[in-house]
Amino acid sequence: MEFHHLLKRIVQDGNTHAKWLNTLSFMENAGARKISKCEHPVMVTLIQLKHAAEEHRHAYYLKKQIGKIDPELCKTYENKELLAPIATRQYLHSLDIKACRYLQYVFQLTKEELKYAAYLFVTYAIEVRADELYPVYQEILTEESSKIMVKSIILEEEGHLEEMINQLNEFSENWQLHADHILEIEKDLHQQWINAITEEVAQLDYA
Repeated sequence: MEFHHLLKRIVQDGNTHAKWLNTLSFMENAGARKISKCEHPVMVTLIQLKHAAEEHRHAYYLKKQIGKIDPELCKTYENKELLAPIATRQYLHSLDIKACRYLQYVFQLTKEELKYAAYLFVTYAIEVRADELYPVYQEILTEESSKIMVKSIILEEEGHLEEMINQLNEFSENWQLHADHILEIEKDLHQQWINAITEEVAQLDYA
């Protein structure tokens, strides 16, 4: 199922749409927690704090949008309230582990340096993905005349990507070479996640 078609199918069913919003909220929240976990005990930059705060706000905003469908739906992040919960939980975690393995191999970093490098490269990969995913989602919301909107998230994610590129330029002059490798890792994991969601949504058609 092509991504645009998959999202259209999701948005047209209230319960599934609520789960999709909750799944995105879960991932934004997981991203925010990972950014905070990567912080140095004392050398924390303003941009890191800003990113963590904004990702948390995205998680809250998406969760709040569920109320426009039904306030009683998806109140937690339990498996039954997420789409493809296993793949969803593994996605960011696997990206983090594989990226750390690669970055340690190429840069030979200390524990704190590796945390910061992982923050830079993993966040960059996620922002590149967000820049693709949210505009398609918004396009479908507009087509369906939905009360739900993600335009504010799109604007902030674009700003995040620019900030990550600035930080990566300071980190290494060859950052793009390494970022491309991590983007390939993310691409595979993202495809696994989408495949799992597609399978779950397809089953609804036969339910």
